[in-house]
Amino acid sequence: MKNQACWKDLNAQSSQKVIEELSDAFQSWFDLRHKDSKANPPGYRKHGDTRPRSTVTFKQDGFKHDPENNRVRLSKGSNLKEYWSDFLLCEYQTRPDVDLSEVNSVQNVRAVWNGDEWELHFVCKVELETNDSAGDGVAGIDLGIKNIATVAFPDEYVLYPGNSLKQDKHYFKRAEYDTEGENGPSEKSMWARRKLADRETHFYHVLTEIIITECVERGVGTLAVSWPEDVRESDWGKTGNKKLHTWAFDRIYQYLEYKGEIRGVEVLKENEWDTSKTCSKCGDDTKANRVERGLYVCSSCGLVGNADCNGAENMRQKITPSPHGEDRSNGCVAQPSAYLFDSESGCFAPREQVVS
Repeated sequence: MKNQACWKDLNAQSSQKVIEELSDAFQSWFDLRHKDSKANPPGYRKHGDTRPRSTVTFKQDGFKHDPENNRVRLSKGSNLKEYWSDFLLCEYQTRPDVDLSEVNSVQNVRAVWNGDEWELHFVCKVELETNDSAGDGVAGIDLGIKNIATVAFPDEYVLYPGNSLKQDKHYFKRAEYDTEGENGPSEKSMWARRKLADRETHFYHVLTEIIITECVERGVGTLAVSWPEDVRESDWGKTGNKKLHTWAFDRIYQYLEYKGEIRGVEVLKENEWDTSKTCSKCGDDTKANRVERGLYVCSSCGLVGNADCNGAENMRQKITPSPHGEDRSNGCVAQPSAYLFDSESGCFAPREQVVS
């Protein structure tokens, strides 16, 4: 690698990090190919004499930060130390709400090509003030692919469908495949990948933010999140495996955990085993109770409700077990509230407001 003209200017630590990230990317692709033969390889192929612009990470020994003047000096390879160009001096501008002079320390700096220009990403260590517990209430979340999250609050059930996310995937995936070149991804194909990734990140941040905000406003201090143990190790067929690979349940949990910690909501990871087929009212676990994807009908007590709401209630009861027979059944389980993602505003809103 260091023999290539495009890489030899890097210091040793940065070169090693590029190789590690390249190895991780291809290992992930190899693992996915066992389940999906059409999985896209990492975008590291060169096009003629043009090489892809990989993300370069500078660790603490490889940069010097000057927060007062918004500058950072990035170290180059030792082979250039005898000359004047042994480093790159970069000036940067942050968002109005970001002040790097207030952080404890910058752990590393990443130079990232966004398709049009280079960006500097600063990984910082920050001490956050955490609030006291938001309350004594308990809520449960059932994570899914169609309904991204279904939340059982103490007084209401709320669905957060992933319709807009599905539409984005359909549009940008088609744009990606239609412009795929013979020698690897084209510029438009790479643009489609980046655009989809940005929209997904925004969607999950907005989703988890509104859930934590609802918890705080309702006095919920504990949130039980369904966790599908070893679900990606199972073989669900070609189509099923593709959906499971893109299911971001772990990402949603991570976002909920750190947002909840800041605002006084303890987020717990709970095994979801049998929660989809067990009746939240009487405890009957007959598999046939799950009539179809969105409908749950208990053959023992007669509960009729939304299947995802039933699963979310079972998650809630893992923390605060309710006596069987408590009236949290047909009415609220069968008719939950639904919040849809409004693409124009970039926020979630009640179904009636989005439709209108």
